[in-house]
Amino acid sequence: MLKDAADHGIKGILIPGLDNKQFNKLLDLQTRISTPELFIDIALGIHPYFMQAALQEGSDKLRGDFCELAESYQHKIVAIGECGLDSVLMLDMPIQARILQMQIEVAKQLNKPLVLHHRQSHNQLIRLLKKTKFQGGGLIHAFSGSVELAKTYIDLGFYLGVGGTITYPRAQKTRNALASISLQHLLLETDAPDMPLNGFQGQRNSPVQLPRVADALAQLKACTIQEVATVTCRNYSLLFSR
Repeated sequence: MLKDAADHGIKGILIPGLDNKQFNKLLDLQTRISTPELFIDIALGIHPYFMQAALQEGSDKLRGDFCELAESYQHKIVAIGECGLDSVLMLDMPIQARILQMQIEVAKQLNKPLVLHHRQSHNQLIRLLKKTKFQGGGLIHAFSGSVELAKTYIDLGFYLGVGGTITYPRAQKTRNALASISLQHLLLETDAPDMPLNGFQGQRNSPVQLPRVADALAQLKACTIQEVATVTCRNYSLLFSR
């Protein structure tokens, strides 16, 4: 898959963290797989989907282990995340917010951007970012929402993640919002193996699909796919200090 990605002109992949225990796998993957042709960047995070299991060992241990990993490997990671809030999960939002705030504070201490997950939680996320006075920027993963919401995140220093959602004609609100936002505020993503593109429903997603996302964005922006690639690659380098 990585060879196919490189053959399709993909130069790098960011793999976010899910929880403390998964992080060693990311370190190993980065060491074994990264090449001059295709780099692997990694992040450290506790994803909302994995919070419940992570909390079984206690919140103090979760916090301690996370802070220790972040400090020990701060030069290996490019961001803190994927972290965020998900109101559809059974885990209470106040608990999610405390774990997210801990990760925001670590990002502030290490001067790292955030990779943020959202699901019916934009208002809560924005309030928490303002409350913590976070100014390190980051990525709103799989952005979906209005132009006004997009501009709010941009004003807070975040880029918007553009993935397979824009390939679906029914996603008009998100498509219209991204069509009106400058490429300077956008990044490309696939969320592989999840979030398959239109026409590939039910199939395992892959980074190889990234050019199709770029093409869909180029059509929305009425520009060339090369312009999309050039600007979004520059955005990535600016955000993740690559």
